[in-house]
Amino acid sequence: MNNTSPFRALFNVYEGFERLLNHLQPVALAGTRAYIAWVFFSAGLLKINDWETTLFLFELEYAVPFLSPVTAAYLGTFGELFFPALLFFGLFGRIGAIGLSFVNVVAVVSLEEIAPAALTLHILWGALLAAVVLWGSGKLSIDNLLKSSD
Repeated sequence: MNNTSPFRALFNVYEGFERLLNHLQPVALAGTRAYIAWVFFSAGLLKINDWETTLFLFELEYAVPFLSPVTAAYLGTFGELFFPALLFFGLFGRIGAIGLSFVNVVAVVSLEEIAPAALTLHILWGALLAAVVLWGSGKLSIDNLLKSSD
């Protein structure tokens, strides 16, 4: 196949488009990390700002398997405050994403009934967290900064 074929010209345009998108990957990954961190950290702040209601919900609404309601409330709140910080800064980002994935799954499993819109959001958050687990925190992260300083 000769290099001046229409297919080659189209492929050259595609390669240029691909290079542009590759430059946007770090920004998109940082935005993903920031969004997910904000979602879960906000939930954790709500829990500590009204601890009595949090305990009430864990006793009557959330049926966390294998844990007492008080233990589940403490662990859930810790997870929603600690793991988002790791994720946001991209410091041990994969660990933060795995931890939040666990919190996300427990949140869905613990509810007897979940609204379809809420379930859709949990699925979206799970997919975004899976991207961080698989590809890491990206270039705009402390993980990358520490890796570069070796």
